[in-house]
Amino acid sequence: MTTDHMPLEEARRTLKVNWYRCPIDRAVLRDLMQPSDLQGWFQAGGHLLIFAATGGLTLYLFSQQMWLGFAAALFAHGTSASFFKGIAAHELGHGSVFKTRWLNQAFLRVYSLISWHNHHEYAVSHTYHHRYTLHPVGDREVELPQFSIFTPLHVLQILTFNIVGGPMTSGMIPIIRGTIKTAFGGYGCSVVTEEWSRVLYSVHTGERAKAVRWARLLVLFHCGVIAVSIASGLWALPLVLTFQQFTANWLKLLVGMPMHGGLRSNVADFRKCVRTITLNPLFEFLYWRMNWHLEHHMYAAVPCYNLKKLHRLVAHDMPEPRTLLGAWREMAETRRRQKIDPSYEYDTPVPSAGEPEAGNRDDLAASIGDIAPKALA
Repeated sequence: MTTDHMPLEEARRTLKVNWYRCPIDRAVLRDLMQPSDLQGWFQAGGHLLIFAATGGLTLYLFSQQMWLGFAAALFAHGTSASFFKGIAAHELGHGSVFKTRWLNQAFLRVYSLISWHNHHEYAVSHTYHHRYTLHPVGDREVELPQFSIFTPLHVLQILTFNIVGGPMTSGMIPIIRGTIKTAFGGYGCSVVTEEWSRVLYSVHTGERAKAVRWARLLVLFHCGVIAVSIASGLWALPLVLTFQQFTANWLKLLVGMPMHGGLRSNVADFRKCVRTITLNPLFEFLYWRMNWHLEHHMYAAVPCYNLKKLHRLVAHDMPEPRTLLGAWREMAETRRRQKIDPSYEYDTPVPSAGEPEAGNRDDLAASIGDIAPKALA
């Protein structure tokens, strides 16, 4: 039996990926892993303030029938809000944004509620993504090649309204349908694919009830938003608070695709299966500093606002960060070569051989924070 067809339960027992992590002093790492309530409020509270400002402006311009301004404001609102699902909720799920634990949980629920995000289902899937990054037997949250399904329809959707979904983006039909199916006890695809959802819950049956309850709350909340809109005549309210997740997904895809696109699978070196890119301060803020994605995978319990500091400490043992344009050029070349040789994957040059025993392999280094449910801890 090949590892690609190995049952997940067997993979958990037998597949041990000895990840290479760039060496770093344990005391320094422990300091980097300390979250800050002040930094947490700046990141989590700041993003919600942007959401409130663009949402309020959208509602005002709608009420004044200033249609061009309304369209521009809604585009900006959707662009900002598209990072709630799987980005803001992702980092809050790791439990590393606030020092005060209940603040992490409170903001996680707020971001998840607004963005149709089932953080219970995501926590199970994302734990496997960190443990088995781009090892298909254990990580089906990211399946390569991601960019093989780019179509003109998808490009149109990410610039307007996303109906059917695609790589790195939220489609209205699959997200809402998947949430409703989960709410009624079925297997949806609101966070992961239906097939991966079935596999996860066949192994972790105890986590299923939590996801079902949260899906029901999501349906009730967004039905409530629509009901208030009908009762008040404020017809733009669902566009701001329910359907904004499916609007203007362009930036999330632009900065998110380079995380893993075109890189190597089935390797034990994060430097070859994860990519770090540099971004301007606004994009980096909206992306919750996940452009330092290689550093995040290597030391996942480090808060997002400390990842750049981490990079500086291990830069000598890291690939040079790509620019956003450079990353897309690299992915475009990889896609071109994969049309000739489907097995081709870009092999990132790294400074050292990357032997696991040369790096940091203790429990502190391997921590992924609070995201792993108890059954997976």
